[in-house]
Amino acid sequence: MCLRSASWRFEINSEGPTPDCEQFVGLIDLLLIRLCGWGMEESLLVPEESFGRKIWEESKKIWRVAFPGIVSRVTMFGSIVMAQAFIGHISALDLAAFALVQTIGARFGNGILLGMSSATETLCGQAFGAKQYHMLGIYLQRSLIINLGTATVLLPFFIYLGPILKLIGQDAAIAEKVGTISAWFIAIMYQNAMVTTIQRYLQAQMKNSVVGWLSLFSFVIQVPMTWLFMSGLSLGVQGAMAAFVLSNWIVVVGELVYVFGGWCPGTWTGFSSAAFTDLWPVIKLSVSSGVMLCLELWYTSVLLLFAGYMKDAETSISAFSVCLNVIGLVYMVSMGFLAAASVRVSNELGRKDPKAAKFSVKVGVTTATSIGLFFSILGLVFGDDIGYLFTKDEAVVKAVSSLSLFLAVSILLNSIQPVLSGVAIGAGWQGKVAYINIVSYYVVGIPFGVLLAYVAHLDVKGIWIGMICGVATQLLVLGYIVWKTDWDDQVKQASARLQKWFLGPSEREGESADQG
Repeated sequence: MCLRSASWRFEINSEGPTPDCEQFVGLIDLLLIRLCGWGMEESLLVPEESFGRKIWEESKKIWRVAFPGIVSRVTMFGSIVMAQAFIGHISALDLAAFALVQTIGARFGNGILLGMSSATETLCGQAFGAKQYHMLGIYLQRSLIINLGTATVLLPFFIYLGPILKLIGQDAAIAEKVGTISAWFIAIMYQNAMVTTIQRYLQAQMKNSVVGWLSLFSFVIQVPMTWLFMSGLSLGVQGAMAAFVLSNWIVVVGELVYVFGGWCPGTWTGFSSAAFTDLWPVIKLSVSSGVMLCLELWYTSVLLLFAGYMKDAETSISAFSVCLNVIGLVYMVSMGFLAAASVRVSNELGRKDPKAAKFSVKVGVTTATSIGLFFSILGLVFGDDIGYLFTKDEAVVKAVSSLSLFLAVSILLNSIQPVLSGVAIGAGWQGKVAYINIVSYYVVGIPFGVLLAYVAHLDVKGIWIGMICGVATQLLVLGYIVWKTDWDDQVKQASARLQKWFLGPSEREGESADQG
């Protein structure tokens, strides 16, 4: 194969490159292609512009969505970690109770809402790519209706979480504490129903930087607010939860002001009765999206639940939850790339450009893998001291230290997997991925983890090995599907979906035709 096309130009000086220089640059380009090209077709291997330039341009598009998403997710998850850190220094019992509510209760409810919001991600991303801008506002309204209704249905779960945990045999003292904390998460559930939906609407049109700023501001506010409520007003756990709730609602209020205040012209043209039409197809996509992500998020919740049945339940739950929080912080970085992968794939499918969608997937996965390796190394280096960030209990710190190797492996796997999930969301494969998650997590991961924990007597380590096996299985299967995907066919499917649910400006009741 010829190393270089005649159309590749390098303006090094007015004389043009020397033959030796040109050959050298050609070899560098070929090396980049073989390292990053992943067997791309010839049309992409020999473009009009350099391959390095194509990577750079795609990376800028990815980071434009990913970075604000990373900031918002890290700070929003950081607010949970901060609340847990403050509560953990009150007592190990309070730490274990908060861990159960956050990992089982909040992850159950918010996982459903987060997953259902990913339907908005698919629809808004493809509509924006197809320049059906007015449809984004309608999709946003439909998703808010569905998510707020779902949050209301979930209310009894949070009200009776304490008795439920006691009924299934969890430690009575921990379950009693859970009952006093879970009520605070009702406000967080409604906040999550709104913030996740609006965020996906904004990121589809590359306007999610405002979410990053709002999340960062709320996180900064939470620190002094928590200190004031806990130390200044001596409110203890209730003070930490009050600061947690109030700081999180700042993000919702800011997003609503941004959307309704005129900063989204074209995509937000006011409330419309059209939002109540074609709800059933959106509900079906939302449910499949919810199942897909919930099966991922509930996976660790189920494993934490099993940790509660071990001999020293308080230490086991606390250590496991500390490690999950560390993974969760890194996972929030990866969730930024999930959002970027979803937006880039959905936009390019909406524009009917399968090659660009495929190229974006490859750049995104490579970037996420590099970042995952970096954080894995950090996890190994500081594994012995991470526990002190959350508690003074030496038994918990020692248990966390013993899991450092497993923590590093999990960080790497959980850095790559969300990007592939983002590709699935962008392409609208939520139903297919839900089945993959069932097999990977609940047929492979959980049974294997329980077997190692209780039969092989590896305790928390056994549960963690099972978790790694489940994630690895899902990663391999989903990676194979993405690799074998016919992207031309995905363009046809996206076009059919957009055409089916398209409403022209004149079809929206109460709106003038020129608003579209």
